Amino acid sequence: MTELARSTPIPPQPPSVILQQLDRLGVPYRITRESSGLDGSRRIQAVLLEDTVGPLLVLFPRNQLLDLKRLTELTGRQLTALRAERQERLLGKHGLERLPALPPLTSAPCLYDERLLAEDSLLIESGTPGILLEIPRDAYKGLLAKASAAHFGEPLNGIRPNLDRPHDDRAEISQAVQAFTARRIQQRLEETIEIPPLPETAQRIVKLRVDPNATLDDITGVVETDPALAAQVVSWAASPYYAAPGKIRSVEDAIVRVLGFDLVINLALGLALGKTLSLPKDQPQQATPYWQQAIYTAAVIEGLTRAVPRAVRPEAGLTYLAGLLHNFGYLVLAHVFPPHFSLICRHLEANPHLPHSYVEQHLLGITREQIGAWLMRHWAMPEELADALRFQNDPDYRGDNAAYANLVCLAVRLLANRGIGEMSPAEIPPSLYEGLGLSREKAEEAVDKVLAAEAALRELARQYQQGH
Repeated sequence: MTELARSTPIPPQPPSVILQQLDRLGVPYRITRESSGLDGSRRIQAVLLEDTVGPLLVLFPRNQLLDLKRLTELTGRQLTALRAERQERLLGKHGLERLPALPPLTSAPCLYDERLLAEDSLLIESGTPGILLEIPRDAYKGLLAKASAAHFGEPLNGIRPNLDRPHDDRAEISQAVQAFTARRIQQRLEETIEIPPLPETAQRIVKLRVDPNATLDDITGVVETDPALAAQVVSWAASPYYAAPGKIRSVEDAIVRVLGFDLVINLALGLALGKTLSLPKDQPQQATPYWQQAIYTAAVIEGLTRAVPRAVRPEAGLTYLAGLLHNFGYLVLAHVFPPHFSLICRHLEANPHLPHSYVEQHLLGITREQIGAWLMRHWAMPEELADALRFQNDPDYRGDNAAYANLVCLAVRLLANRGIGEMSPAEIPPSLYEGLGLSREKAEEAVDKVLAAEAALRELARQYQQGH
C-alpha cells in the first residue's frame, strides 16, 4: 500500500480487488468516509450507458447533471443506462456494490467531462457504500489515458428547482406546457392540460370530509357504490397488517372494527384519485413501484403522526392521505408530457446521484411537486394536502400547514435510509425532528413497525398495482 494511504488512520477497507488494481497501477489513494459536506465538484459519478454499438463508461462531477441529449449530439449515439441486471452481474463479478470511476475496471470505452480535472484531488466510489477513495488529480489523470474528453455535463448551480415560490407555479407550469405543445395561442392552463375531471366518487368523499354531520352510513354508502373501491377497503381491513380478529364481511365491518371513519374516508379518497390517472407504461429502472412507495410512505406517516405530541398533532387521516398521494405529481407528469416522459426516465437512470427535481427542472422547467400541488388545488382538495405535496422536499419549510409537508419529507427520507423509494440515503437534519416534536428514536420506531409488516404491506401494494 502507498505512503499516502498510510498517512491517516484507515477506516473499514474497500474491496480488495479495487485496492489491488490501484496498487498494481501505482496509483496513490487515501481511504475516507462519505459525508454530506463533501464537495460535489471533487466527487466523480460513474455511469455505464449502452446502445446497439455497445457499452460506454461516462464520468462527470457529481455537481453536474448528465444530459443525454447533449451526449447524443456529441457521440451520435442514442445511449441509455445499462440494464440493471447487466450492471449487477458486472459488479457481482468483482464483489462490488457500487460502480467505482475506474476505467481499467471495465472493458468499455470511456468518456469523461474535462471539468473533472479542475480539482487538486478527486473522490471516487470504492465499491463499498459509504467508503470513498481520494486520488490526486495527476494520478487520476493517468487512469484516463485511453479515455476521451468532452464538455457535456450541466452544472447544478444553473438548475434551480422552485422549492419555495408557490405563487410562480401557475406561470411556470403554463410555460412548460407551452414549450411542449404546438399551439400558437396558449389557452388557460386548465384547458391546455387534458386532465380528467375529479371522479364522482372522490367529489362525494370530499363533501363528506368537510361535513361535520357526516355519519358512518354516509361513507359506507359512497364506498359501496364503487365496487372496486369497496373491495379495496375490505381487503385493506382484512390485511395481516391490521391483524383484525375474525373475517371482514363488509365495508361497514371494515370501518367499524378495523380502520375507523377518519382513515377510511381519506384512504377511499386517495384510492379514488389514484385511479384517475393510469400508471405510466415506462418508468426508470429499479424504481420502487408507485403504489408500493405510496403505501409504505402512508403507513410510516400514520405511525409518525401518532408519535407527534397531541398538542401539535395534525389531522391523522389527512397526513395519511398526504403520504398516499405524495408522489401523485409523477403520474401527472406522465399524463401531461407523454412523449417526453421516457426522456425523463432515461435521465433519472443516468443521474442516480441526483434528486428527481433537478432532472425535471432541467428537461421541463417544472417539477412533479409543483404540478401535483397545482392539480390538488384545481380539484379543490384540502389546502393541507396541496401544501404537503408542494413543500415535501424542503426540510426547512415552516409555512402554512408545515406539519403535513414535514411529515412527508421525514417519512420519505426515513424510508430512503432503509433502501426504499427513489431518494438516495441522506442525513436528516435535527431541525426536521424538532419541528414536529419528535425524537429520532420515536421516528425510527415508526419505520421499524412498518417494516416488520413489510410482507403484508407489499401484498396490499401488489393487489392495488394489479387492479390499477
